[in-house]
Amino acid sequence: MAHSDRESYKGEKSCCQEQHETQTASCCGSSSASLQKHHTHSSCCTSEPSESINLENPGQIETYRVYGMDCPSCAATIEKSLRNLHDIHEINLNYSTGKLQVSAAHSSAFSPIIRQVEKLGFDIEPLHHQNSKTYLIEGMDCAACANTIVNHLKNISGVQDVRVNFSTGKAQVEHDTPTEEIIREISKAGYTATLITSSRTVSSSQKTNTLPVITSGVLIALGFTSSLFGIPLLISNVLYAIAMIISGYKPAKSAYYGIKSRSLDMNVLMTVAALGAAIIGEWLEGATVVWLFALGVMLQTRSIEQTRNSIRNLMNLAPPDAWVKTGNTLIKKAVEDVALGDVLVVKPGDRIPLDGEIIQGDSSINQAPITGESIPVDKAVGDTVYAGTINENGSLEIKVTKLVKDTTISKIIHLVEEAQEKKAPTQAFIDKFAAIYTPIVFILALFVMVLPPVFDGLWSEWFYKGLELLVVACPCALVISIPVAIVSAIGNAAKNGVLIKGGTFLEKAGAINAIAFDKTGTLTEGKPAVSDVIALKSEQDLLAVIKTLEAYSNHPIAKAIVTYADERNVDTLDGVNFRSITGKGVQATINGTNYYAGNKKLFIELGTTFENLQTHVERFEESGKTIIIVGTEKELLGVISVADTIRSTTVSALQNLKNTSIKQTVMLTGDHEGTAKTIAKEAGVERYFANLLPEDKVKAIQKLQAEGYKTAMVGDGINDAPALATADLGIAMGGAGTDTAMETADIVLMADNLEKLPHTIKLSRKALKIIKQNIWFSIIIKAIALIFIFPGWLTLWIAVLSDTGAALLVILNSLRLLKMKE
Repeated sequence: MAHSDRESYKGEKSCCQEQHETQTASCCGSSSASLQKHHTHSSCCTSEPSESINLENPGQIETYRVYGMDCPSCAATIEKSLRNLHDIHEINLNYSTGKLQVSAAHSSAFSPIIRQVEKLGFDIEPLHHQNSKTYLIEGMDCAACANTIVNHLKNISGVQDVRVNFSTGKAQVEHDTPTEEIIREISKAGYTATLITSSRTVSSSQKTNTLPVITSGVLIALGFTSSLFGIPLLISNVLYAIAMIISGYKPAKSAYYGIKSRSLDMNVLMTVAALGAAIIGEWLEGATVVWLFALGVMLQTRSIEQTRNSIRNLMNLAPPDAWVKTGNTLIKKAVEDVALGDVLVVKPGDRIPLDGEIIQGDSSINQAPITGESIPVDKAVGDTVYAGTINENGSLEIKVTKLVKDTTISKIIHLVEEAQEKKAPTQAFIDKFAAIYTPIVFILALFVMVLPPVFDGLWSEWFYKGLELLVVACPCALVISIPVAIVSAIGNAAKNGVLIKGGTFLEKAGAINAIAFDKTGTLTEGKPAVSDVIALKSEQDLLAVIKTLEAYSNHPIAKAIVTYADERNVDTLDGVNFRSITGKGVQATINGTNYYAGNKKLFIELGTTFENLQTHVERFEESGKTIIIVGTEKELLGVISVADTIRSTTVSALQNLKNTSIKQTVMLTGDHEGTAKTIAKEAGVERYFANLLPEDKVKAIQKLQAEGYKTAMVGDGINDAPALATADLGIAMGGAGTDTAMETADIVLMADNLEKLPHTIKLSRKALKIIKQNIWFSIIIKAIALIFIFPGWLTLWIAVLSDTGAALLVILNSLRLLKMKE
């Protein structure tokens, strides 16, 4: 094989390697919100700190993960701020990994760190805290509930830090107190907590109790009916009071701890409204308010659990036990007890328990749970398999390469949960709005209760209007409108083999109108294949000679030719005197005749005429294909062209993208113009940029952005790091086989093709549409309720119905994202 041709074929890969090794792209000017994830080396902005602390007397060391840094200067700001804290020895924040290591004189010195970093506008979480435990919280129906739990637990002695996420229903509590006390305190606040001891215990511990709602509903109906039949009003009021106690006990209990924790949540507002209604003698209104609220909370909780279960179902994909081969016997072990290097036996139809490498057997593996691919993939000895995938046929012996906590499915679950906990920009804005809106309306309600009656003396009327304002003061539907939609969309994507790293990136994906693709390994297979065979005489003879000449070479082009010949059952001939001709090709003696395979230069030097092939050679050269001429010194047998081939799913994926209103599809490649033009035409991309060095790919992305396009970049997550960072959205492909890709990009396509990209874009746009619908619906309902209060058109129970009903409708609207199919 001609070395010059081979080197030209490897040109783009070399560029990518150089990019990975010498990456110096600017970060400060990037618009990416998660730029730090894409860089794997020190930045231009500041020098990168070392990965660990090295002190003679380190005292105590704690490790944290910091999120939201968009430039290494952010890391410098955080370090500088933390150095002002008392008793801190040393601080090291690695911008690339987001890992913060702090050395301090004693454990109490770590307490202000999280608060200090959050003040600077970044998210932070402790890593590997021995005292940190995770709890599953049931009964939360909006973010205000989470705040109530946080504020309550922070007042408990022995609790150092609390983080509660409404979307996932989990609480991360760092405490020295017994677990039972934390569960008891959460129960006091009106919620049920379960300690999560492993990834498999994240399931709902009990069903929603509907008995109080049903009982109080029956009592209200009896009270109302009795009043129609002339039964004394006292009896009806007693029934209403009992109904209020039954369905209002839990909200009142939560309200008590909410007030104690200085949280103005819906439980507080609703309890005050119900008590106020009882004070002014509106027992039916008060009972109805409490009952409607309890009913709404129950329905909301059930609906939200559907979104949370979208992730919990992933946890049940991998089996809890594995059959481990020990000598000639099989022992059943819990996957947590399986060690690296153990050999598992997986029978046909069973799920694979852990990631590993096949050492015996072959089968078709259904990888849909990981990659979303609908067609099973053939696997043989040496291939990698993933936990949670299904062995369709054939018994397999698999050597374990990853422990249960490190498997691909475990990383997917962890990354998706992290994504669900990150607020999208719209959600952050709405939360800030709600934090201002609620106290303002609450104060307004107090004024309405007190001031107008001073002038007109209608105390009960204005007191009633004030109670209505209290109910309207909680923007439940508005606050819940975004996180439920985001969690549903991320859950749907994960089920289909796509990781979306957070609401921010979901919103960005929905706004994308141009997508740039790296060529090699993204649009194409990333490996050469025979594309044309032109034989002057017998194609069988041509393939037999070229197979013999290339049989001993390990070069990808040689392997491609040998594979092509093997597929056509061509046998190798007896050859001797094999020799490589540097920069030109190879030579061997077959049946006493010297045969050659190489470039035009080789045959020109040999004096062999190739006019008969001139037209074909020129055509292949124009297309950017690698050409191998085969023959002797006297005559030619023919010519073979080799090229990188388009993936089978590329054309359909790009066409589907255009159907999603993507305005520009662009290919970026280090190949020369001829190859780029050919591949672009085959793939169906509208534009291409050829002869690109890594820094040129960044310029191409910037050019698209300058033209007004919101641009995504699709690459492998490693070699295209600068371009991925510069783009508005970085998308990595083939995450199932690459841990780095799962960590670096904003969105990860787990399968090694573009098949799921159109669904991801459609899902993101649908999510944005639903979020907008939810926000406008919530605002309009709230505005109507506010307007109707003062003319006296709104009753207290209709105010409750408008709030809880709107929240429920918003949730149900968001749940449509879970059902969205390709």
